[in-house]
This record gives sequence, structure tokens and C-alpha cells, in this order.
Amino acid sequence: MTGASEYRKADDNGDRYILEMIGITKEFPGVKALDGVTFRVRPGTVHSLMGENGAGKSTLMKCLFGMYKKDSGEVYLSGSKVEFQNSKQALDHGVSMVHQELNQVPHRSIMDNIWLGRYPSKGGFIEETRMYEDTKAIFEDLDIDLDPRRKVNTLSVSQKQMVEIAKAVSYDSRVIVMDEPTSSLTEKEVDHLFRIIDRLRKKNVAIIYISHKMEEILKISDDVTIMRDGRWISTEDAKTLTIDGIIKMMVGRDLSHRFPERSHKPGGRILEVVGLTSLHQPSIRDITFDLREGEVLGVAGLVGAKRTDILESLFGIRKLSKGEIILKGKKCLNTSPAAAMANGFAMVTEERRATGIFDKLSVNFNSVVANLGSYVRGGLLDSRSMEKDTKWVIDSMSVKTPGQKTQIGSLSGGNQQKVIIGRWLLTKPEILLLDEPTRGIDVGAKFEIYQLMNSLAAEGKAIIMVSSEMPELIGVTDRILVMSNGRLAGIVETKETDQEEIMRLSAMYL
Repeated sequence: MTGASEYRKADDNGDRYILEMIGITKEFPGVKALDGVTFRVRPGTVHSLMGENGAGKSTLMKCLFGMYKKDSGEVYLSGSKVEFQNSKQALDHGVSMVHQELNQVPHRSIMDNIWLGRYPSKGGFIEETRMYEDTKAIFEDLDIDLDPRRKVNTLSVSQKQMVEIAKAVSYDSRVIVMDEPTSSLTEKEVDHLFRIIDRLRKKNVAIIYISHKMEEILKISDDVTIMRDGRWISTEDAKTLTIDGIIKMMVGRDLSHRFPERSHKPGGRILEVVGLTSLHQPSIRDITFDLREGEVLGVAGLVGAKRTDILESLFGIRKLSKGEIILKGKKCLNTSPAAAMANGFAMVTEERRATGIFDKLSVNFNSVVANLGSYVRGGLLDSRSMEKDTKWVIDSMSVKTPGQKTQIGSLSGGNQQKVIIGRWLLTKPEILLLDEPTRGIDVGAKFEIYQLMNSLAAEGKAIIMVSSEMPELIGVTDRILVMSNGRLAGIVETKETDQEEIMRLSAMYL
């Protein structure tokens, strides 16, 4: 492990750093988010920034990008001291950021989104042809096959991601921050992204890469910096690191077992799903399966397999053309989310920020919002009962928060997810539907979510979990339902299957 004092010196090769952040400190009420962090990046390298949710990675990058004003410390870009007051200043100096939560103008063209606010113009008129040609040139350089005139709302998530990367490149960026860039990408799309990153590296661009995916980090990184609790822990040559070594530095303890032991056994059948078919196609067709008390049923499949559609159909978000949902022998008409909730279903959605939380509102509100009707007393909300239940969510879910009134958007992703799960548990559901519950969450928080799922299953709760991470499905489920192009390809016992069989089933109807 590199010592802190040694890291503050130039390296043995005399390499010049393109970016230096020295002694960065940032405090929020009740929380010291950054405590004297020093972070240096060499040009033409991929420098991964790792740590649990709440370690301070995003806060450090927001201080760099002018989104937060640091309390102390200095930032140098190519040896010159800089103090960005906002993101525009950072962009003008060649520092750009590709955010995990894409913020684009959906009904405008790709090239409009790339050049928004800085359209090429002549004589007061926008030069559409030049804008098209400039966009096309960037795409050709990055091997992106998209029509610049295409509307953004017609793109897939991965294509939108590529547009954001092209936008970052369009600023002639010397430093590009990529925050969880592969969280929604297929393996093929990840390979394409890595090729783009390699091209940028060869052009001497420095990439700051934030991800929780260990295998990815080791594959693509030159250097890795690990943070914990707002402090710099270590900076290492990626070639010298192992997954176990990274985890130990991230969490401050040995976490040799990535998944907790499964101590419970599923009981009798609690749910029957027969011939489930969505009204609007393409979606799911003729899906039949059952679910047992205390069981964790995984849902696997490639991107586009319509895994989420199963959960949305069960929860009344998608209308059905046919099919039956039978809970404890009683037919459920889940014609809306409200009806599904009344029938004992709860759903944690994949897009936490878009559809899971009210990010500007408090932890208290976000904890009780799904259960507000139960707090009405004489036409008024009983704030004492709401505070009591919020305390239960914080305590039972081990949520790290300064208090109940804290804006949930200021919490780490893992803590936001715990609040959402706690919120739904307050509704006392029979069936808990989890769509990518650990997406964008660090390894320590993942382990806590897995332990929580185990505890709920031991209490007899039945869980259906969609996940794109094969090791996760094999590590935490009892059975795995495999989807292929909207159809059920098979259901396998987790202990008797492997990744090869699941991938073979996933490709059955392609």
C-alpha cells in the first residue's frame, strides 16, 4: 500500500500529473464528507476511483467540477492552480463529466444535445451543416454509428451514454470523469465503451473512472485510488491489485464471502402466475411460474429480455391481455399499483432517482410515502407515528443519515435504496418485487442488502429479484427464472445450475 506522504510526491518516473487535488476538505451539516483528500491523475491513463457509497467519491468530483465549493484544499490542472465556480468553467478548461444519471433534452436531436448552449453560428444564424459535420467527425473518431439528426428519445440507454461521452470529447477535454458508465450496458456495449476509452487514452486524455464493478476496474485501469469514510486510503498500480484486496481496503475489513450464507428453506407455494401476457407488445408472452414462502426467485436474461416487464405486470403498471395472478389461492386483479399494494405486493424500481425517491424531500417523507393513508387521524397526518416508523426504517435498515429531516438526495445510493426497501416493508407486503436492487451500490452496501433479503425470506416473505449480475443471482437466490425475448426459457434450481446454462437459456428465443 502506498503511504500518504509518499503519494504526495511526484512518482519515480517523474511523470507530470494533469490533475492534482491536494488536501480537499468538504463538510455538510453533521457530516465531514471529505477529510484532507489528495488525488493525482496522470495524463493518458485510466485512474479508477473506488469506495463504498458515502466514501466521498462523488463529492470529490463535484468539488472538482465546481458543483460544490470545497472548504479547503487546492486544485491544479496541468500545473496551474484552478478554482472552478461552476461546471461551465470546468468544461471551458477541458474538464468534463459523464454522469450516471443522464440529463438530456429528449425531444431534440443528438447534435442539438451535444452543442446546446454553444451552437456554431455565422451572422446570427446557427450553422446546421457545420454542426452536423462536427458531430459526425467526433462519432467517426470514436467509432459511434449514429445519425446526428436522430432524436435522443429514440435512443437506447447505451446509445445515450455514447452521446454523453461524445459531448465530453467535443469540449476538447483533457480530463473526463465517467460515473458508473456501464451500469446499464450489455457486455458487447461495455466492450465498445472500453475501445472508446482506449482511443481517448492514446490521445493523452485522462479518464477518471468510477465503478463498483471489480472485474471491470482491474481490466481497464492503470491506477486505482481507494477512499473510505471521506478519506484517501491508497493509490495503487492496477496490475498489483486483486478483488479481495480492493474490497478489504474499501470496507476496512475482510469480506472474503461476497454473499451471506443462505440459512432458510422455502416453504409452501404462496403465488401462482399463469399465462401472463402483456396487452401492449412487444413484451411478455405466456409466462407461467410459482413462488414459495421464504423464497428468493431470481429473474435472469439479456438486455431486452423483458425481465422488468414481469415485475411491472405483477404490480399493475403494465396492462394484461390475459393471464392470472393467484396469491394464497385467491385471484388478484392487479389493475394498478394501488390495487397491487392492496393485494400485498410491493415493488422497488430499477431507476432509483427517476422513479424511486423524491430526492429533494426528507428521509422521513420518503420512508412513509407509500403508507400515508395509515397515518391519517381526524383528517390530519399523525407526525409522531410517521417519525416512529421512519425511525424503524433507519434503525432496521441501518441507514446512515444525519437525521430524519435530511434530504434523501444527499444520501449515498446504498442508503437511498435501504430507505426505499424500508418504505415498502412498512406496507407489510406478502410479495416483494426487486428490480436491480443493488445497481450502483458498493460491495459493502450490497452485502447488507443481501443480508436483509435473507432476513425477510427467513420471516416468510417471498421475493422476486431481477438482476443483470450473474454472480449475484447465483449467490442469493433459490431458483432462477430465465427470460429470452419476452418468453420464459426455463426455471433452474440455483444450486444445480451455472452461468453457462443460464446464458444458453437466455439466448433460446433470439
